Formats: sequence, structure tokens, C-alpha cells
Amino acid sequence: SVSRGLGDVYKRQLRKRGITMFNLKRGKIEYIIAGLGNPGSRYANTRHNAGFKAVDLLAEEEGFEIKKVKFHALIADEMIAGKRCLIMKPQTMMNLSGEAILQAAQYYNIPDENIIILYDDISLDIGKTRIRRKGSAGGHNGIKSIISCLGGEDFPRVKIGVDKKPNPEYDLASWVLGEFPKEKSEQLSSALKNSIEAAKLIVSGKIDEAMNKYNS
Repeated sequence: SVSRGLGDVYKRQLRKRGITMFNLKRGKIEYIIAGLGNPGSRYANTRHNAGFKAVDLLAEEEGFEIKKVKFHALIADEMIAGKRCLIMKPQTMMNLSGEAILQAAQYYNIPDENIIILYDDISLDIGKTRIRRKGSAGGHNGIKSIISCLGGEDFPRVKIGVDKKPNPEYDLASWVLGEFPKEKSEQLSSALKNSIEAAKLIVSGKIDEAMNKYNS
């Protein structure tokens, strides 16, 4: 029929623009996927920006950009694993990350258990990941801020290994604001890939599978 023909033309036009019926927005935003880091080019390749790197990889693989400014963050509204998600890169500096997360969570009425945080962990070697259903900040200032703003610890997180300090006396700020060594780029890439695959499983309601598969 003519109407069917027009429908096929419309679908082809959507495909040319990289849009499929699967990733068309539908329903309310159900999840936040937030990568933590510090804004600005000077911090782009630092250990503390592993979370930013992870969600940037997610955007690259899923074919979208995180560029809209809202909630003191760069955001994107996308379908991930069949669920409508708000992808976030808070622009408040790491220590105030919770302010952006709280604003978005309140606006969309998203429960803590649907807020997935990806961030750096100095207790893990580069290339390693660890998924947790909830827990304390473990000394991470970005997580401290989120716990303080949300008023609880019951949000899932995906930790990305950035290596331990070379010795206990080494200044922590200098370490996390130092850049990833080029010789470990392959291990870092593997961890970032695993972190976003874990986030997709969490969105799908499969956090146990994510922990079994990606906890190093």
C-alpha cells in the first residue's frame, strides 16, 4: 500500500541518520549513568577522569554525544540496553559531583538504586574493574559528595582501576591528577570497555551477572 511505502521510506531516512526503532526515545528516564571526573582539557587524561573516559567510550560505541548542558553537567538522553537513560559528566569538579547527580535524580524522580556511578579506584590495578551494589566512599571524594547529597550509599557503582600509589608517602592528589602511562593504554582500554558493559548489565537488571563477569 501507499502508506506502507511511505513508512518504509521514513525508516530508511531514520537509518541514514543513525536512528533505529530500538534507540528512539520511549517512556520516562529510568536510569542515570554518570562518569566522574574533572572538567577541562588539563585533566582529560588523568587517573581521576577514568569515569569520564568510560562514558565517552559508551557514547562512541552507541553513536551519540554527551554535550547538552543541564544540572551542572554535560548530559545525553539515550536508550541503553532498552532503557531510557540519562548519561552524565558532572562539571562541578570532582569534590562536588553529588550536586549534579542530586539535581538530575530529583528532576526525573530516579531512585538511588537506578543511579550508576563509574569512577576511578586506586586500590585496583589498571585493567581491573569492580562492581558493587552499594557501599561507603572508600576515601573517594566524588563518591563522598554523592553519598552526602543523596543521603545514602545504596547506589551501584563500577570502579575502574587506575593503579595503587607507588608508595604510602606519595601525595594522593598528585597521584590521581597524574596522567595514565602510555604503556598501559591497552589495559586501560580493556577496563573501560568492561566498565560500560557492566553498566549495561546493571541497567538490564543483571547486577549479579555484572559482578560475576567483571569483578577482577
